[in-house]
Amino acid sequence: MASVISETITTNSSPENNVTITEKIYTRVRLATKADLSHIYQLFYEIHVYHNFTHLYKATESSLADLLFKENPLPLFYGPSVLLLEVSPTPFTESRHTTDEGFKPVLTKFDLKFPVVEGQAEEFRSKYDDGNHKSDAFIAGYAFFYANYSCFNDKPGFYFESLYFRESYRKLGMGKLLFGTVSTIAANNGFVSVDGIVAVWNKKSYDFYINMGVEIFDEFRYGKLHGEALQKYADKEKNDDASC
Repeated sequence: MASVISETITTNSSPENNVTITEKIYTRVRLATKADLSHIYQLFYEIHVYHNFTHLYKATESSLADLLFKENPLPLFYGPSVLLLEVSPTPFTESRHTTDEGFKPVLTKFDLKFPVVEGQAEEFRSKYDDGNHKSDAFIAGYAFFYANYSCFNDKPGFYFESLYFRESYRKLGMGKLLFGTVSTIAANNGFVSVDGIVAVWNKKSYDFYINMGVEIFDEFRYGKLHGEALQKYADKEKNDDASC
């Protein structure tokens, strides 16, 4: 049993909406479902807040539904995939439902050195129905990834788009669990790599990925054609057609 010291992590909220977790915190990593859409939308917004990019956030819940939960989806893990990490003060159990999601949730627990305060319990209470009527599970973070391709390989890899945790659940070791789960999926399903952008200004994030075994290629720079610069190509085609 871990000792409890006075430090706490919390978010801005009213005390009656708080749930305090002490000594042990139980976690479940699972595939997101359409029932999670409102939470995914909020988490995607929060990572834009973290990076000061809220002016670039164009998604709506409807557009995310079209992106993540198509009626005729690509094979599992080839299209946009979201893993959610849930936390609870009580243990998770195996689902009572037989599902065809293709991924068995990962259940584990962490010893806590200090209490963790869930300050938005109602806003982030999990909507996942596993048949166990568990009402004390909360969405803590996510990993977003999808298949990518390179002429250097004859098999796809994963593009690891983003990893994010709400403030209360940072610095607890959960990032290793979530990134490690994505990497395990890749290794066990024939994907050749897990690629992504590493922010060099964020030393903690940079060191995290190095410690997870990620190789950083300094000779390459990230390039992006987007916005008005991209739209010029569409306009050019229209103008060329008009001049014919």
